[in-house]
Amino acid sequence: MSMYKSGLDMLRCALRSTPLWKCDSFLRTQTSLCYKSRSFAVSSQLERNSTQGHALKQVRYYCQSGEDVLNVQIKRAAASPETSELSDKAERTPFYIHLQNCSCPTDVLDTLKRFPASQQHISSIFSRMWESSKRMTDEQRRCELQLMFEHPVFEEVCQRAVTDAWCMRSDDLAYSLLAIVNLGVAQNTRVVQTLLRVTQERLNQFDTRSLSVMASCIREMENSRNVQALREALRLLLKDRIPEIQNVVVLQSMMRAVGKNSPILLKKELATKALSLADEFCPPNTQYMFSSLAAMGLNFKPLLDVCSKKIAENVHEFPFNRLLSVLKSCHELHYRNYTLFSSISEYMANTFDMWSNKQVILFLVTFENLLFRPVVLLDAFAERIIQKADSLTLKDLLSVLKVFSLLNHDLKEKKTQFLASVTMVLESYLPKMSPTDLLKAIHCLGLLEHFPQTPLEKLLQKDTLDQLLEKGKQSDKIQRWLHTLDLCLRLDKPQLPPSLTSIPDLHISIPPPAVTANQAVLSAVRSIVGNGAVQDSVLEQSIYFIDCVIALPHQAEETWGLSAEDSGSPDCAQRIAVVCAPHTSFCFGTTHPRGSLVIKFRHLEKLGYKPVLVPLLELNSKTEEEKIKMLQKLIFPAQESTATQEILNNSPKTE
Repeated sequence: MSMYKSGLDMLRCALRSTPLWKCDSFLRTQTSLCYKSRSFAVSSQLERNSTQGHALKQVRYYCQSGEDVLNVQIKRAAASPETSELSDKAERTPFYIHLQNCSCPTDVLDTLKRFPASQQHISSIFSRMWESSKRMTDEQRRCELQLMFEHPVFEEVCQRAVTDAWCMRSDDLAYSLLAIVNLGVAQNTRVVQTLLRVTQERLNQFDTRSLSVMASCIREMENSRNVQALREALRLLLKDRIPEIQNVVVLQSMMRAVGKNSPILLKKELATKALSLADEFCPPNTQYMFSSLAAMGLNFKPLLDVCSKKIAENVHEFPFNRLLSVLKSCHELHYRNYTLFSSISEYMANTFDMWSNKQVILFLVTFENLLFRPVVLLDAFAERIIQKADSLTLKDLLSVLKVFSLLNHDLKEKKTQFLASVTMVLESYLPKMSPTDLLKAIHCLGLLEHFPQTPLEKLLQKDTLDQLLEKGKQSDKIQRWLHTLDLCLRLDKPQLPPSLTSIPDLHISIPPPAVTANQAVLSAVRSIVGNGAVQDSVLEQSIYFIDCVIALPHQAEETWGLSAEDSGSPDCAQRIAVVCAPHTSFCFGTTHPRGSLVIKFRHLEKLGYKPVLVPLLELNSKTEEEKIKMLQKLIFPAQESTATQEILNNSPKTE
């Protein structure tokens, strides 16, 4: 009796810990949804103690069932990879036979009218309702769940779950909670919060399978005190349970459930355990391992490398959405693997006719986020655009311009046709484009050194510029786009009418870039040419940062093998702009410069500099002596070639 009373006391604590236990109170705060929401009540006796004469206490159960709310919950639940099954330990009674024959949630509830359910049936009832609804279309599921919420027996089953929660087995608790949440029952209801609270109390009794099911459930749940407490308890329990886990799917469920806020040591223990099971990975396991590590926020390179190799070898076995998920996880984890990216892009290019514009663009945008340039795929898509330019939507066009310009993709002989095609599409959308979208498109074309007259005329109209300048007060990005476009018009000098050669009345202040001169490079350059000829941290046009400028007088030019023609004028000293470029300035795995670096060098040349590019990734891998030799070769290539020629001339000739 004392244990029973203690259980009731804990249940009272759980009920008091749920501030929004009435769903209609919650709906009053969601004015955009509540006009279609309904609440359904159930009266029950939760506290009964006949020996002490306690009065019956009425408790009401509520659930959300508004159409708008269901739309969101259905989509989220349908995406879940986990499924619930009837308990394989249950006896083959008529109840279970009829339950398995039910084809929709209301069939399950109707069956309960003929066959009374006992406490051990609760989990199977909810699981069957969820299983049957997953086979339906979204519209069918929406209607069926609406009927389920309105069914009077559903209220009774939910109440039974509340009253019997303390008597359920661990696996029944886990499957009941998973099915109830996936059916769309609001998480702030009495039934969900009670199951969460009981699960907390019984967590030590859960086996690995039950833990996996429970972990899958709470992973997508909204934060509340009980959910957060359960997550913390799971993290503590996993420290002792990790060696016992031998199933990859169970392990991945645990990894996704612990989340990004768990201790780094626990994350690494889970990842190390996964690596020990790598030989058992099937293709879906490798894809889910990327998303599992992303859910933990852990870039565990040994495990990611193993999974990348398996995916690259079997890339044809993965559908579109799984490959895209892998790439997005790579971006989230800041992980790069050239073999993986190349295999996916080559597979897309080889099966190009299978993919729609939307699918190709999604891949290209994701590749660009990863700084990877899929050459063959870009060429294939450019050819499609040339042939069917009118198939691009406005959103497609903006994405295409962004990808091709930022990746600085060279289409060679196809470039003129491609630019003409995208310009034609751009002009067709001019009447419906916002000023910001128009600026974005022309800025991208400017990176490609293409300046179409008609779009520029619209952009430089006074009302359009006024709107952009007003928005620019709150957006540094818009200010930079305007400033860069103005530099393109003034420095590149495209063949345009005089009214389009600059942006009129452009008075904006660009925040200086938050970079400093590379001290190792600066020291090495000074050791080569001396202190007096070097000026560090030069900012050109308020936007182009130069690590150091070497100003050489004419007599020094002859010493270093330079001619007056290199300086642009016989009266001016040579100005060499040494620019240090991090690895992010190049497309991943190559020395191909990205669009922002290309336009910087183009404009520095227009301003009279001889720009010299110093790739920091290569420089940092060298010794001090090697760094000086590398910089000397980059800055004074003529001297290097002259010295080489002298060696060749002085070498003995063979007959």
